[in-house]
Amino acid sequence: MSKPLRVAFQMDPIENIDIDGDSSFRIAEEAQARGHELFYYTPDKLFFDEGVVKACGWPLKVRRERGNHFSLGDETEISLLDWDVVWLRQDPPFDMGYITTTHLLDMVHPQTMVVNDPFWVRNYPEKNLVLAFPDLTPPTMIARDLDLLRSFKERHKDIILKPLYGNGGAGVFRLRPDDSNLASLHEMFCSINNEPLIAQKFLPDVSNGDKRIILVDGEPVGAINRVPAPGETRSNMHVGGRPEKISLSARDQEICAAIGPLLREKGQIFVGIDVIGDYLTEINLTSPTGIQELERFDDTNVAVLIWQAIEARKASA
Repeated sequence: MSKPLRVAFQMDPIENIDIDGDSSFRIAEEAQARGHELFYYTPDKLFFDEGVVKACGWPLKVRRERGNHFSLGDETEISLLDWDVVWLRQDPPFDMGYITTTHLLDMVHPQTMVVNDPFWVRNYPEKNLVLAFPDLTPPTMIARDLDLLRSFKERHKDIILKPLYGNGGAGVFRLRPDDSNLASLHEMFCSINNEPLIAQKFLPDVSNGDKRIILVDGEPVGAINRVPAPGETRSNMHVGGRPEKISLSARDQEICAAIGPLLREKGQIFVGIDVIGDYLTEINLTSPTGIQELERFDDTNVAVLIWQAIEARKASA
């Protein structure tokens, strides 16, 4: 094992996490087991002060005890350049607040290694990077204009409509061939923000599950299948999807081989992709999940693989 690292976690409030499902907790737990020093701060505590990117936060210890899963030291102000690794782990929404944190973290990376590389997190949000691989994805449109979205629905009849920068299954609608709610949904979304929408051809294979494949430094390490609850189109675990054990198919391996080199080149060490049937639907860079479920199903310790990749990169820097 390499020398101990100083590791800071930029994440949502740690008191609210589910220690049996949260990937950030598992990554922190493994880091601590490897002798790394932990520090924790929330995104609102990140700031720029006269040329220095800093954070106010706390030394952190974690433990696998429900209701008593962490201890904090005294609140401290740090310069991120004094740390070896910063984890960018707050959940979306991928809004200007999120984007601003990536700009600030750009200023310390790569001297301080930010995981995942914030420049490419900002430029490759979940539903956008897949556009570079049209041969792997279902028919897709990104548009705000209602007439364009109508034309897409006329072509494909049964579609999924969702916000371009949403997460966790929020705001995802299926519009069947006889569904006349497109205009109403468009009006609702447009009243919320000025962002485009994403429409995709509905994939009936989703009834068999939406596969989450985990890649570490561009290499697939395993998958879980997320099966929608009865009467539900969405398979996200946030909305009741049931995780199941599953293996990688030949098509899954083909998809990973196509996207893995780009992820590795752009410093995307921990990535979760979504595959329905034979189609890639999302590439999740911002705050992927699923490593604890994979560990329970396959005994694959993804957190170890992640830290081995980080330590190797730091040793060769």
